[in-house]
Amino acid sequence: MFRFLMIALGLALATAPMGPVRAETRVPQSQAEISLGFAPVVKRAAPAVVNIYARIVTQVQDSPFAGDPFFADLFRGFGTPRPRVQNSLGSGVILAADGIVVSNYHVVGQATDIRVVTSDRQEYEAHVVLSDKEADLAILQLDGASGLPYLPLRDSDHVEVGELVLAIGNPFGVGQTVSSGIVSGLARSGAATGNARGYFIQTDAPINPGNSGGALIDVNGAVIGINSRILSRSGGSNGIGFAIPANLVAQFVKQAEDGNTVFERPWAGMAGQPVDSDLAQSLGMSLPEGIVISDLHPESPFRKAGFEVGDVITDVDGQPVNSPPEMVFRMTVRGIGARAQVTRARDGRTEEIAVEMIAAPDDPPAEAVTLDEKTVVPGLSVARANPAVIARLGLPLSSEGVVVTDPGPYGARAGLKQGDVIAAINDAAIARPRDVRRALSDPGRWLKMDLLRRGQRLRLRFRL
Repeated sequence: MFRFLMIALGLALATAPMGPVRAETRVPQSQAEISLGFAPVVKRAAPAVVNIYARIVTQVQDSPFAGDPFFADLFRGFGTPRPRVQNSLGSGVILAADGIVVSNYHVVGQATDIRVVTSDRQEYEAHVVLSDKEADLAILQLDGASGLPYLPLRDSDHVEVGELVLAIGNPFGVGQTVSSGIVSGLARSGAATGNARGYFIQTDAPINPGNSGGALIDVNGAVIGINSRILSRSGGSNGIGFAIPANLVAQFVKQAEDGNTVFERPWAGMAGQPVDSDLAQSLGMSLPEGIVISDLHPESPFRKAGFEVGDVITDVDGQPVNSPPEMVFRMTVRGIGARAQVTRARDGRTEEIAVEMIAAPDDPPAEAVTLDEKTVVPGLSVARANPAVIARLGLPLSSEGVVVTDPGPYGARAGLKQGDVIAAINDAAIARPRDVRRALSDPGRWLKMDLLRRGQRLRLRFRL
């Protein structure tokens, strides 16, 4: 019987049609198929990941006091300015056929010349449409582009720890490279370095210099995040990389399409701190979760919705928040003009409350003033502290009075810093920005400025 089966099998193989065996090209649908490789996913996604070459021209000044902890600030601006060219290498992801590309701010945010090269070696000049240093994101428009391959954005709120992911970029300038890994953490709000802050997706897929701005995709080829940076002591990938979630990228794209030139975040008008175990016990909570409100501005939309100091916020739109950066992230992806459903815990009871997402009000008017050459501190810019100014400068919610928004070169040499509140000049109280101009137009032989800096009072005094 066994011999008969072998003969039958041999006949079947002999009579089978000969020819090349072609593998079916499609997205893996099961764990067994995934183990065979990611080639179908990469083949579809890689053409939408581009290499970015940026050039930044900055003016630097040769100063003998550079690096000195005391005289560097005192003699800021001293020396002859000269141009310095800095070259930046990174990656980007095409999100629309007409050439909308997302990358990192630290790659292109301050670039004066941007060249984008696609995987098929087409080159485009590009310009920044919208960028934000804090989020470390930038939206580019490729000049004259059309019909380009692009990748969809996935709802990053549905990403789970353990998912298989691919990182595509141009590490070290060697050319487009793909690395694989898993999502190793979510809600990483304090682990990344640099300017970016907020909520990150953590991955162990190798991310190296040059990968910045590239795509972190799932096994279906959808973008779940934009590779931003690594946590490393040596500068190389040690298995901890961070990606900016796709939901925040989607908000950037929306604002860019709406014509915004400055990225706008909803204003909470609120300060808070994470609830730890001791705080949870004092608040009568069974578990430490959420953030407790420690301060509210009178114009805060949360105050207007009924929140009070001491309330605990546990969720925004059904997503848990356990730190202020997570709260900012959830509000940001919701967007100005929308309503967020915020879960409040108070006296052992929870309640879901709708809160309007608004921009920081510019009311009362800031009355911004920049001093000219007719004053003793030309270039000094001041404004009235209102919610918009407080939010822009990151000042305490209780800030009042006239605030330094830019000390200018002469003000910096005199010791002024952004965020200083000018209380008086030559013992004359300062109530409005125009009072600063008046006081500095003819101060006499001596100039005395009473300031409030981060809650501390100080006086600057010098002879003119």
